Amino acid sequence: MAELIPLIEDYCESLHLVAGKSPATIKSYRSDLQLLAQDVATTKELTLSSLRAWLAKAVAEGKSKATLARRTASVKGFSAWLVKQGELDRDVAARLVTPKAGRHLPRVLAQKEAGELVGNAVSEDEVQFARDSAILELMYAAGVRIGELVGLDVGDVDVAKRTAKVTGKGNKQRMVPFGAAAADALSQWITVRGELAQAEESALFVGVRGKRIDPRQVRRVVERAAAVTGVSDLTPHGLRHSAATHMLEGGADLRIVQEMLGHSSLQTTQIYTHVTASRLKAAFDQAHPRA
Repeated sequence: MAELIPLIEDYCESLHLVAGKSPATIKSYRSDLQLLAQDVATTKELTLSSLRAWLAKAVAEGKSKATLARRTASVKGFSAWLVKQGELDRDVAARLVTPKAGRHLPRVLAQKEAGELVGNAVSEDEVQFARDSAILELMYAAGVRIGELVGLDVGDVDVAKRTAKVTGKGNKQRMVPFGAAAADALSQWITVRGELAQAEESALFVGVRGKRIDPRQVRRVVERAAAVTGVSDLTPHGLRHSAATHMLEGGADLRIVQEMLGHSSLQTTQIYTHVTASRLKAAFDQAHPRA
C-alpha cells in the first residue's frame, strides 16, 4: 500500500469531523487523492514538480477545467493538512494555481415553463404522485439543492408558517420560505406519507421501500416532469437556478436571494444578475421596435 493512502483516509476523516464538509465533497477529494497516490506514493515524492506533472497528465487526458480546478483544490487542501500534521516540512502545493473553471449555468426555465413543470409530476400511483408533486413544488419554491431536499425531515417543515429548515453545505442551517402552492402540495403529501413511509422513518420524502428517498430518484422525478413539459434538458439544479432567476426578475434583493440559496459569498449569487440581464436584452431585441 502506498504511504499516502492511510494519510488520505485520515485527511478525509478530518474533512468530515473538523471541517464539516459534505459527503459528496469528501468523496470527490478522496477520489482525486487516490488517483494522485497512483503516481505519487510517498510524502517524499510529493513535490511541486510532481503535482504539476500529475495535473499536466490530466490536461493531456482532456479533463475539463472544472475537474482540474477540483483536483487542484484537493491537493492544496491535502498538502496544507500534511504540514499541520508534521508529515511535510512545507506546503508544496501552495504555489499551484487553480484554473478557473468558468460558470456554465444549466438551463433556466421561463416562468411559464416552471409553472407547467411543477404541475407535471409523472408517477405510478396517487401516493407517489402526491410525493413527486411536493418535491417539484418545494424545489422550485425554495430553490433548495437536491441534497438539501433529500435531507429534510418531517419536523423541518412548517406548512402553516410556510418555512423549511434546510441543512446546507458545511452543515449550516437556514430557514427558507415557500408559497401557497408548495404548502398545498406538501399538505397533500404529508396526509398520505404514512402509506409509503416506514413507521420509524423521519425523512420528509421517502422512496418505494419506505426509507429516505435517494437523490437519483429525485432526479428521475424532475427528468420525467421535464420530458412531459418539453424541457428534457432540465436538471434538478436547473430548478434551483430558475427559482433564483425568477426571484431577481421579480425584484428581490440580491442579498435576500443569497440568504435563501445558502450561498456563503455574494459573488456566487451575482451570476444570476448576468442571467436576468441577458434575458432582458433578449426580450428587448425581440419586442422593441427600435431594437
